[in-house]
Amino acid sequence: MSMGKILVADDDQNIAELLRLYLEKEGYTVVLAADGEQAIERFNAENPDIVLLDIMMPKLDGWQVCRDIRKKSNCPIIMITAKGETFDKVLGLELGADDYVVKPFDAKEIVARIKAVMRRTGKSSSGNDTKEVSYDKLVVNMTKYELKVDGKVIDTPPKELELLYHLASNPNRVYTRDQLLNEVWGFEYYGDSRTVDVHVKRLREKLEGVSDKWSLKTVWGVGYKFEVKE
Repeated sequence: MSMGKILVADDDQNIAELLRLYLEKEGYTVVLAADGEQAIERFNAENPDIVLLDIMMPKLDGWQVCRDIRKKSNCPIIMITAKGETFDKVLGLELGADDYVVKPFDAKEIVARIKAVMRRTGKSSSGNDTKEVSYDKLVVNMTKYELKVDGKVIDTPPKELELLYHLASNPNRVYTRDQLLNEVWGFEYYGDSRTVDVHVKRLREKLEGVSDKWSLKTVWGVGYKFEVKE
């Protein structure tokens, strides 16, 4: 039984074949793409469970492919790159990437990251329980990746939804920005936590004034919490 289907998009044939061999050994079905255009074609044709996406590719780079996928799908994406600059990490997060791996990497690390992301995004085969939290005039459903505010479905990017679900699942608990990056985006990230602030700001625009029974609060000097009034 397959653990899931993975699209590996990388123009380095040696790396792509190495990943394919290792992932197939772990029980995954693997589809390869050698450039950005082929990655989009294979994504549309194969409907993978997760994408390993190299940034520097011919025809279309990883950023463009990530943008294209995010327009139509919440499929988890792990960016793979030889570059480790802060700018790349922030851009990847803000485009909707779920994780980020820098070359050279160990194949075992990739497998661990894949399993962690699939668990976090509900793609693992560990049951069909609905993942949902609800409060007054608010429903966050991670099985459908759907946000309902006052009974209406609100178009919400995957990372905003995951951030809100994480906070609302732990009401009144204060999280630092670094904790949220680690627990929602899936890896520890040092240097610039502005992406958390950007996502919270966008969520507030959707949730402002909806209910007086809960709110997305800033805890000055610490971070954020989903405050529920007793």
